[in-house]
Order: sequence, then C-alpha cells, then structure tokens
Amino acid sequence: MSAPDAFDLLVIGGGVNGAGIARDAQGRGLATCLVERGDLAGATSSNSSKLVHGGLRYLEQYEFRLVREALAEREVLLRIAPHIVWPMRFVLPHRPSMRPRWLIRAGLFLYDHLARRVSLPGTEAIAVPRHPFGRPLAEGITDAFAYSDCWVEDSRLVVLNARDAADRGAQVLVRTAFAGATRDAAGWTCRLVAGDGTERQVRARALVNAAGPWVMQAQDAARAPARGRVRLVRGSHIVLPALYEGEQAYILQNDDRRVVFVIPYEGRFSLVGTTDVPHEGDARDARCSAEEAAYLCAAVGRQFRVAPRTADIVWSFSGVRPLHDDGSDDPSAVTRDYVLTLDQAGGQAPVLAVHGGKITTYRRLAEEAVGQVAAALGRPGAAWTAGAKLPGGGLGGHDVAGYAAALARRHPWLPMPMLRRMVRAYGSELDAMLEGARSLADLGEDFGAGFTERELDWLVAREWARRAEDVLWRRSRLGLHMDAAGQARLAARLGG
Repeated sequence: MSAPDAFDLLVIGGGVNGAGIARDAQGRGLATCLVERGDLAGATSSNSSKLVHGGLRYLEQYEFRLVREALAEREVLLRIAPHIVWPMRFVLPHRPSMRPRWLIRAGLFLYDHLARRVSLPGTEAIAVPRHPFGRPLAEGITDAFAYSDCWVEDSRLVVLNARDAADRGAQVLVRTAFAGATRDAAGWTCRLVAGDGTERQVRARALVNAAGPWVMQAQDAARAPARGRVRLVRGSHIVLPALYEGEQAYILQNDDRRVVFVIPYEGRFSLVGTTDVPHEGDARDARCSAEEAAYLCAAVGRQFRVAPRTADIVWSFSGVRPLHDDGSDDPSAVTRDYVLTLDQAGGQAPVLAVHGGKITTYRRLAEEAVGQVAAALGRPGAAWTAGAKLPGGGLGGHDVAGYAAALARRHPWLPMPMLRRMVRAYGSELDAMLEGARSLADLGEDFGAGFTERELDWLVAREWARRAEDVLWRRSRLGLHMDAAGQARLAARLGG
C-alpha cells in the first residue's frame, strides 16, 4: 500500500457542521479532508424546518446567549448567501388559553432587541379580522403578532460550504466511510472505505468528529474517549397542498405548549413541522409516523379555518437532531446549543467532538471549533467566514429579484419560472452554468419541471451528486414537481 495522504485536519461528517468546519479550516490554511459516508446533507441537515431563526421559544428556557447568537447570524447568512437565505414574516396567533398576551409582547420585544437588526422589520400587532394575514385563521382568533425570521435552503447551504472548501483546496470525499483510526503524538492514521469497498489510508494531524447522530459511533471507531452524550430527537415534517395564499408563515402555539410552523413551500405547497419525539435506533431509519402526521394536522386544524387531513399529505420527512444531553426529561426542553469537546490526553494528537447545534449557528460553531483545533496545532489563524460570500452569493449589488431581472435580459429565452428557481439555487454562478447557451435546446435533455441535462452535469461535476435522490431531494426539491417518467429517466442517466 502506498504512503497515506497527509492533511492537517480530517473532518468526519458532511452535514452542515462538518462542511462549515471544513470551509473555515481550509480558509485558515489548514490542509483539510472532509469525509462523508453518504451524500452531503444526507441526514439531519436536509431534513430540518429550513429556518434561520433565533428560536423564539428558547427565550422561555432562558437560552439568551443562544438566541442572541442565532439572531445575529441571521444577518450574516443573509449577507453571505442571499440567494439561498431570505427574509420571511411569521404570524403568531394569540390564543388566550395559552401564553398571555403580555408575555408574548415581552418575548417579541426581546427578540427584536437582543441582537442588532439591519435588514429585517420588527414586530407588529395585527387585528386578524381586518388583516390579510388573518384570512387562513379560525374565526375565534382575533389578535396576532407578526415578526421576522429567515428561510434557508438547508441542503444547499451544506453543499455550498463544501464547494467553497473544495475551491480553496480541501478534499471532499462523499460515499466514503470513516472506518477507524490509530493515534500517536504526531497525528492520526485513518482508514477510509469507499462505497465500492476500496480502502484508503490518510494521515491527519487532528480529527474533528462532526458525525451528527453518529458522533458516538465515530468516537468509538477512532478509539477516542467519549466525553458527553447526545440525545436523539426526531423532528418530522409533512408537506401539504398550499393551505393559503401569500408569502407569510405561521407559528402556532399548540395545546402541549410546543410550537408548529406552517411555511409556504416550493410555490404550491405548505410545509408543516415539527415534532419532538425521542428516536431509538439508527437515524437513517427515521420516518414520520402516523401519530406524528396526525399530531401536525391536528395542530393546524385547531387554528386554521380549514383543517388538513393526513390523506392530503404529499410528502413527509424526518430529521434526527443529535442534541447535547443535558438531562432534561422533556425532548422539547433539551438545549439546542452546541458543546465542543477537545481531547489531547497524554500529549496525543487532538480530536474534537461536536455535540448538538442548530443550522442557524453552524458558522459560529465552525469558527469556534476550528479556533480550538488550530490553536492545538499551533496554527490559530484568523476568523474570516463572516465576511466571505458562499458560491453564488455575490450578486453584484443587486437583490435576488434585481439579479434575476438582469439575468433575464441576458438570457431572454429562459422561461421565468425556470430562471427564478435556478437563481435561488445557484445565484451568480448561473451565468457560468448557462455559458454558451442561446436556447433551451442548448441545455440538452429536459427531464421535466425545468430541469435539464446542463444543470445535471453541473451538479455531478461541481456538487458531488451521484444518484437521483441527491438531485431530486437534496440539491433541489424537484421530486415534488417532476413526474415519474422524468424521475425514471434521470435515475437511468445516473446509473440507477
């Protein structure tokens, strides 16, 4: 066997935390390898509620630092990735039987002022019977509040972090499992196994374990001490035909004091979530149960004029959150904060394990994680990611609508629905994807739903897409729009 490849850092796990850490580390000059046994964002990071938010309900748990950090990150992510992160108004109906009005007002005041708002409007009280936001709501609801948070294309956020890491020189290995490691004072010798069974050794001065729900298994494979535990909590979501018109979302106080979001989704659907259910077994087997689906429908039915039925569900998905186990009896009360554990016992090479976290604060988590590991290696470097655009994020001074209009003038042959979708996915990189095309025919085979051979080639060459599900349910959500024949042609093109 030839000598192993040598890196400063091996990152285990291609979710949002792992991809963010790989990007930050490579940008600080640490030679980095990111290894993911499945697809990027193949688990929790593509199955979130897709919100960049402070977490209004965390105020009740006195998680002020977490909320402040998350609120500040909204502005950072809007700035570095405006094509995949955008503002959204959330409507919170007031139900006197739940939290009192004064408490909601106080919470929203804190939410508006814990961190500096630059681009997002503040809270307003609305009279439900006279406001367009009140139309979907049940007749007994007379008052509500509207506040701001943000939406994110979660799996694209992961892919774009990995892209930026790779563009800066990192090696990104998908469908490659971390199979174990041996440790000495100078570093780690790691065994990697590709999907076809091919084995490879790499040498790394430090390990970062960002394996999410599998963090404990990865720690065992590295034969490293497991300090702290994770608690697996399943969050399920359902997708329904659109429950109302408009761009606003709703946050509903449920009778069990949890909240349920109803969010406009993919143009003609509503996304409803999430649950908080202890998960047993492998996170890869997570599915929305019949009980969870009924719970979500009932939560909406209590406050909307028209109650959705489980028979209306067109798709469902579940993500398993690897929360830091703080001993709470209530899954909803378990902290969403992250804990980083660095081990250098006995002068051995460092390993850092990531427990918990949420998609909103992934960049701050990565910044802190790389800071700790880089310091342990004697190469701290400077934090840099808050001011650096993700691929596609440089819109030349335009907002997304303005950029789309300018691009439409350059490519008048491109149908507007298709152009808008692609701008939201690829931002300023869309010109490069379309280079040389003068008509739809130049984009090659049309698989349906505005998805062509040119776009597929881009996803394979630049975004590590290997299977139809990578394209239809992670790089995009075209699985909701493309007919079965188109999906079958796409799968055949990718070899199954």
